[in-house]
Amino acid sequence: MPDEIVNKVAQSKLVTFDLEDYYPEGDRVILDIKDWLYEGLILREKEFRRYVSEHNWKQYQDAYVALNCSSDAIIPGWAYMLLSSKLEPYTKKTIVGNLEQLETTLYQSVIENLNVSSFKDKPVIIKGCSNKPVPPNAYLWITSKLQPVAKSIMYGEACSSVPLYKRK
Repeated sequence: MPDEIVNKVAQSKLVTFDLEDYYPEGDRVILDIKDWLYEGLILREKEFRRYVSEHNWKQYQDAYVALNCSSDAIIPGWAYMLLSSKLEPYTKKTIVGNLEQLETTLYQSVIENLNVSSFKDKPVIIKGCSNKPVPPNAYLWITSKLQPVAKSIMYGEACSSVPLYKRK
């Protein structure tokens, strides 16, 4: 009888860490205030406050919102603070920036609060491919978070991983 095929990866103590598993669910929205400015460039306080008071803030319920201005206008800090105060009762998170900055902020929070004690003294492979938008910084942060506890850290897939760290 021929030798049985053995899946050595399945038998190994290797633990896969997939950042996609920690993707914060919820809608992502960009709130571009360019159209709330005079000629798309000048913030006139009275007009701006009118737009703010007439805007439907409830539409952002349970969303992650990135506030930005797509024109080259100089926006005073208080304007974003005012918008944030209106969004606070509805959104999960609000930032000033773009969608990539929003994802980065969300992952930073997730990783900072992550309990990694289950990875103590284990070889860990950080999965590289994902279908969800995992920002590049998330890979750096999870590596730093795991390094004090993991026996070793690799990147990629079990069949073709790149070694990153091994405790001495």
